[in-house]
Formats: sequence, structure tokens, C-alpha cells
Amino acid sequence: MRFCFLHAADLHIDSPLAGLGVKDPAVAARFAQAGRRAVEALIDEAISADAAFVVISGDIFDGDWKDVTTGLFFARALGRLDRKGIPTFIVKGNHDADSLMSKSLPYPPSVRIFSSARAETLLVEQRRVALHGRSFGTRLVDGAFVASYPERREGWLNIGVLHTALDGSRGHAAYAPCTVEDLARFGYDYWALGHVHAAEIVARDPWIVYPGNIQGRSVKETGAKGAMRITVDDGRIVEATPVSLDAARWAHECVEIDDCADEAAALARIEARLGAVHAQAAARPLAARIRLVGATPLHERLVAGRETLEQEARALGFRLAEDCWVERLEIATRPPARARAPAAPDALDLETLLREAAADPGFEATLAELAELLGDKLPRGLRAEFQADPAALARLAETARDLLLGALEREDAA
Repeated sequence: MRFCFLHAADLHIDSPLAGLGVKDPAVAARFAQAGRRAVEALIDEAISADAAFVVISGDIFDGDWKDVTTGLFFARALGRLDRKGIPTFIVKGNHDADSLMSKSLPYPPSVRIFSSARAETLLVEQRRVALHGRSFGTRLVDGAFVASYPERREGWLNIGVLHTALDGSRGHAAYAPCTVEDLARFGYDYWALGHVHAAEIVARDPWIVYPGNIQGRSVKETGAKGAMRITVDDGRIVEATPVSLDAARWAHECVEIDDCADEAAALARIEARLGAVHAQAAARPLAARIRLVGATPLHERLVAGRETLEQEARALGFRLAEDCWVERLEIATRPPARARAPAAPDALDLETLLREAAADPGFEATLAELAELLGDKLPRGLRAEFQADPAALARLAETARDLLLGALEREDAA
């Protein structure tokens, strides 16, 4: 008997996309429905693939709904599966734990939500599939949570449904902490994990899989997003195939401009990269962060003119497509090593003065004293950055130097 099921996680329905609204409300409005459209794509995929069932491994919501339309949307989506005879199995994660959700709606009868009071086993009898799972009752659960899962059911395909960051090594807090070895000891055939937003097949014996989230929410979540389509043949998992479901895409691209003679050449390089990334997005709205890198004599000019260059880059994006948005332009170039011509006797060699000041042994102490004097007047994010990274203030001083030199250079060229 051959069949497939879908494994999804981290839907975060109606969670806002970060980094768009403040800068351009019109762009944000075009992206706003991406999360819901990704959920609809998940339902479409389950129906078109004739899936035996759908597993959702937590964080359907981002917390309690702001209004009932969020829950009604999801109930309506699951109703489509119910009418096709496709059951849905759900565990709640750290974002939609029982303690965080004050609202609820009756879902269709084919929707089964695992209890948070104890781990339990739910069956798809006609496929001889046993699903073992437990929902989060509170946002934080410990290692005993995973240990409470039931023993495998012999003669059945056993699937563990769990919201976890495993050992926390994937850049996420260690919710329901456990190891690959801990999971393997259960003898299940497949572990349907959630919480980590990057898709990953962690292991194949047994299968331990993160599908990732179905819609990227910021520039930290780039590339295709979706679910896993799992193929079962004769009671054995034979394939796990990523399925793209996202309705908008994020990108973070580095553009080398070492050999660019001027800003126009740099913009041409940006346009070429935007065109390639937009094509990869396959007509989806695209939000791209562009990072200029390389050793270039344009360095100070780029730092000083970053905002103007960013707007020009955005115009290039909109020339490609209405929904091609440059979320931010970062200048991470550096000046090339170069021999400087001697300054005229009566000229002020500002660059040399700034370099000598930065090399002064008391420079770091001066920066630290300046940060202390500014105190609460610094923006909260900048203050936290300085506290966490003592070198941040020195980098800021270096940027100020580049801004000054670049502004003077641009003035001379005008």
C-alpha cells in the first residue's frame, strides 16, 4: 500500500512580516496576506496530492488572536480538508500553548489536537498509522516532556509529533530539549518536528525532519518555505520531498563591486542580482536585502551616500516588478590598500589625522567614556549593542570617519 502525508509546522497565521510596514505601507499591504495564502497553498497541496492525512507540529498561531477572524480563517481552511476526508493531527507549540490561548473555535471532526495533559496515541486505522504526540500546556516544558511519549505500536507505522529545538544548537531556544539519540530510542519510523524555521532532514534512520515554517517572516528567513510531502510504501517511509508553499519571499544577497568604477556601475550590478533573485522567486513578491562587499575606492562615497543609493536601488527593483522591494541596502565594502600622494604643505590631511587619532592608545577609553556620557540618550537597540559588543562603538566611529571623508569627496566632485 502506497500513500503520502503532509508534514507542516510553524504557520504563525497573521504574524506580521517584519521590516516592511514602517518603510512603505503600500508594499507591506501587498505582502500582508502572504501568511494566509501559504496556509491555503498547504490545503491545496494536500488535496491535489490526495494525502492520507496532514500533520502540523505546533505554532499554528503566534499567540492569542487579535480578533476571531484569525481562528475563523484556519477553521475554514481545515473544513476543506474535512470535506475531502483528509484528517489533520495537531500539536500545540510554545507560541500557541494552551496557557497562551484564551480563544477557541470548534474545528471539523476530522481535526485531532493532541492533549497537553499527557502524551497520547491517535490512529489512522485504515492506513495502520499510529501518531504519538503531546501539546504544550505552557510556553516552557522540560526534558521530561519528551520522555512521556508512548512506546511504539508494533506492526504499525509510528510517527512522533513534537515541537522542539532538539538540543538548541540550531539557533533556537531549547524548548522540549532532547537529542537525536533520545528520539531514536523510541523506535518510531518518523519524527514530525516543529519550531525550527529552517527545513532540515536531521536523520533518516529513523527519519527526523523539520519542514521549516511555511512563510518567511523577515530577512532572517530567506529562500523557499513550505512543508514536507512524505511518501510511504508498504509501511515504510521511502521519501521526504520539500514542497514550496510561500506566497512571498525574502532574500539576503551579497553583491561584489570591487571593479565598479562609479555608483552607476554598482547600481547595474545590484539590478542584475535583483533580476536573478526575482526570477528564482517565480512571480512571488520579493523583499531583498542587498549587501555591497569588496575593496573599492568608492567606499567612503558609498557610506556617505547610502540613503540615496538605497532609494535608487529600490527604484530599480520596482522597474523589475511592482512587488520587488529592496528592504535595505548595506554598505560592507572597505577601502583598498593604496599609496597616498603627499599632501600640500598648507593642506589639512584629514584622513591621516583621523587614522592617527584612531591609533592613539587612549582612543578606546575615549569611546567608552563617550558611551557612558551618552547613557540613556542612546537608542535602546544601539545601547544594548554597545553593552553586548565593546567593539561596536569603534565600528561606529569608523563609519563616522567614512561618512565624513565620503561627504567631503562628494562635495569636491560636485
